[in-house]
Amino acid sequence: MSKASDTVRQFTVGTDDDGIRLDRWFQRHLPEANFNIVSRWARTGQLRLDGARATPGDRVMTGQVIRVPPADGAAQAERAPKPKRPVNPLSADQTEFAQSLVVHRDAAALVLNKPPGLATQGGTGTTEHVDGLLDALVFDAEGRPKLVHRLDKDTSGVLLVARSSRAAAHFAKAFSSRTARKVYWAIVVGIPEVNDGWIDLPIGKQPGTGGEKMHVDEKEGSPARTRYRVVDRVGNRAAWVELQPHTGRTHQLRVHMAAIGHPIVGDGKYGGREAFLTGTISRKMHLHARRLRVDHPDGGQIDMRAELPEHFAATMIDLGFTVAHGDALPLDEVKFSETPEGKRRLVANKAKAARKERKGERRARGTR
Repeated sequence: MSKASDTVRQFTVGTDDDGIRLDRWFQRHLPEANFNIVSRWARTGQLRLDGARATPGDRVMTGQVIRVPPADGAAQAERAPKPKRPVNPLSADQTEFAQSLVVHRDAAALVLNKPPGLATQGGTGTTEHVDGLLDALVFDAEGRPKLVHRLDKDTSGVLLVARSSRAAAHFAKAFSSRTARKVYWAIVVGIPEVNDGWIDLPIGKQPGTGGEKMHVDEKEGSPARTRYRVVDRVGNRAAWVELQPHTGRTHQLRVHMAAIGHPIVGDGKYGGREAFLTGTISRKMHLHARRLRVDHPDGGQIDMRAELPEHFAATMIDLGFTVAHGDALPLDEVKFSETPEGKRRLVANKAKAARKERKGERRARGTR
């Protein structure tokens, strides 16, 4: 984005803003001009896109020039910019730690291996989190990286971070439409009766917990579906399972495994005392986001794995499990038509076809 004048202002649309609505462009770059102001400029012909009159709903393309009238006192008074919240500068140790988490970096994305015990975002009483470390991960980008999904505090593994607004929109859509594929590894108590199965149980907030805990709720819960496969086992004591969530409910994997009687080792929240093994096995939670595959906004795919944290790797050794056995399992392929977005588009296309058919019938009757 480049400024060409201090009176009538002109801005060139950058690559990160390609395809967004004009009102969204103002939200990003001139937040003091709210929707009402932009609409007024459009109605009076003062807002131009490559010389032509523009509306707030127009889509902009890279290289186009946006003509913006001079800022006036009324506009500034209507929506004055909010003062930015002061940001505590990161220490050298924090910067080094944040950068040590990066396992992949390209122009659009960073992939981190999040350690257990580090929250993704802040909250009540949470001062240390990935979001607070993102200023250390700007590198050669123009702006601060953006979170597009999250992992529970005690879950380790692959975490994707977008490096531009355009990439963030792309990745967010991939996660919401379930075209991004995620593979988790877990050590669970006991051995599931079925080695390769599905858990299809709706999940909702557990009353009285303030939303901090979820439970299976057949009546009012949201649909939740998990594919699981037993990779290896130790007698009847414990199993190593691969988990692939096909929906994205809060604490889904933890709730589902506890619901079938095999809580994740170390997950006292959902498994109680039964979630802990005796002996030398760590009491930390054994849930790890091992792999993420997602389409890249510039073509191709990002397909990354994250190494196990120390306590999980030690448990694998103690129980005699071999890492390569889990990585050898194939990834579930999901057809676009089976995703929520694909299903919505299918319904919309059928409705559109029906409208065209009815319109054709009306025209045919009018010619008789």
